[in-house]
Amino acid sequence: MIKRYFVRTAALQEGMRIDQNIKDRLDRVLIAKGTHLDAYQIEALSRMGITGVYVSEGEEDPEPSKKLEQKTVSAAAKNNISKMRMEDPAKVKLSESIKKRVSEGIQFLYNDTESPAFTSTSANITKNLLKAIDDNEAIAVDISALKTSDEYTFKHSVDVATMSMIVAKKMGMGKDDVYNIGIAGLLHDMGKSKIPPEILNKPAKLTDEEFEVMKQHSVYGYRILKNKNDFAVPIATAVLQHHEKVNGTGYPMGVTSEKIIPYAKILSVVDVYDALVTERPYKDAMSQRNAIEIIMSMTAELDITAMRSFLGSVILYPVDSVVQLSNGEEACVVENHPEAVLRPTVVGLKSGRVYDLTNDLSCASVIIL
Repeated sequence: MIKRYFVRTAALQEGMRIDQNIKDRLDRVLIAKGTHLDAYQIEALSRMGITGVYVSEGEEDPEPSKKLEQKTVSAAAKNNISKMRMEDPAKVKLSESIKKRVSEGIQFLYNDTESPAFTSTSANITKNLLKAIDDNEAIAVDISALKTSDEYTFKHSVDVATMSMIVAKKMGMGKDDVYNIGIAGLLHDMGKSKIPPEILNKPAKLTDEEFEVMKQHSVYGYRILKNKNDFAVPIATAVLQHHEKVNGTGYPMGVTSEKIIPYAKILSVVDVYDALVTERPYKDAMSQRNAIEIIMSMTAELDITAMRSFLGSVILYPVDSVVQLSNGEEACVVENHPEAVLRPTVVGLKSGRVYDLTNDLSCASVIIL
């Protein structure tokens, strides 16, 4: 498994593997992702004023389906896996070419909010994402497979846009609304481009005063979009309200449910989830399971309809993946249940037992670890 973490430039050591591209102002790659740094490159990073970079260690895990192939599976298990297996709903797939176009586009947007091409670039990225959803009639997203960029802000923005469109589609919104919420998701953190770098990139928890500055990013993002006069009012409003909570404990205005627009209610759920599962310089990434459980516990803060649609749209354990059960047995996922994302139907690899974790009361005490 690859472990990715942030290291300040002053603490970099020769041989560390950089996990992001370092580019100059002309967008030329100076140090390529995957490079094992030498002393000259570390010194160059310091001269460029780069205070820290992401590095990684370890190797990629095999795909879930390959993991099953590597396991010893009993004859009874093979029989039940074949008999019980139900394909997951169609999931959004982003081709490498789309990932590349989207990643380049979002970096352009965040680096130049005043560009005349800002609106058209936003539209093109969202159309690419929407096409990826429509091409295979996707109604679900494999939340472990989204990876469009290695830079946090860009990845987070695209992940939020993609998941929000799927959730909007699940809620029965029309194509224009799905498109609009894609734009809003893509640009929801645009105001962070106006936050001082020493606060935005601080590798530690923010002070109360710094957090008050950070909380203004939704206001800054709203102003960026409003000043352009090219975006529908609900898009800009969703950017303004994406940190509001239905019980009034959010920011920047502390409004309650009746004053929060539907787009923002969706963005709020997806934004919280993606922030929880993403590693940052000041925190480790939370497991997807734990993040889902936290989302499920936030019924006082998140819109319940948006939450249910989110939970019904995500696939935590794709069919054919191998999971560890709390009773000590490894099992293969054979069917997911949208109403119970944490409790799919699985088959024990040794016993061949079918565990319907959603409907079988005899499995009530069994969970996936």
